[in-house]
Amino acid sequence: MRFSDELWESAADVYDAVRAHPFLTGLTDGTLPHAAFGHFVTQDSHYLRGYARALAVLAARAPTEDDTTLFAQHAAGAIAAEQEMHAELSEALAIDRDAPTGPTTLAYTSYLLATVHGGSFAEGLGAVLPCYWIYARVGEALLAESSPDPLYARWIAMYGGDEFQAVVDAAVGVMDRVAADLAPVERTKVLAHYRTTSRYEWMFWDAAWRQERWPV
Repeated sequence: MRFSDELWESAADVYDAVRAHPFLTGLTDGTLPHAAFGHFVTQDSHYLRGYARALAVLAARAPTEDDTTLFAQHAAGAIAAEQEMHAELSEALAIDRDAPTGPTTLAYTSYLLATVHGGSFAEGLGAVLPCYWIYARVGEALLAESSPDPLYARWIAMYGGDEFQAVVDAAVGVMDRVAADLAPVERTKVLAHYRTTSRYEWMFWDAAWRQERWPV
């Protein structure tokens, strides 16, 4: 079994919980309140800036020049997504793009950055991988259903398309290649980071659904 298969199975229950979340079911049936989606877009803008920094650190620590190029391109792509699609969605939803970073967003990005700086390259890759992979699987699953709301349909099309899937496949391929040389103790660490950030993925959807704010 490929290590990527082991990774996916280790958090398959988390993915199932993501798919069943009312935020995602509301996207496809069109019942998700625009206020909740607007909260998601705002926080995703903050998140993608942190995620791009994490990918840039991975690029700097990558074992090969091809890996450096790959993750540098992905970091730039994350910034491009924040600047282009989120700007359009923000305008359509009339939301405040300067809203502060929320608790879950800050916790998630802080964990990513701590892991890519403090752990091995493999640990860092394990931490960033759920954002790639869960988004691709969610997008693929939702694409067949789409949404009666054109804003939601556009978002689904972006993450469910072949172009994004190719990006994800490349990152998963690096994980499988690197895992071949990992000692069992480091594989365990990678699995732990992967499950933790998979949980953060669920928490991010849930925070948008609840329109999470700082309590004090």
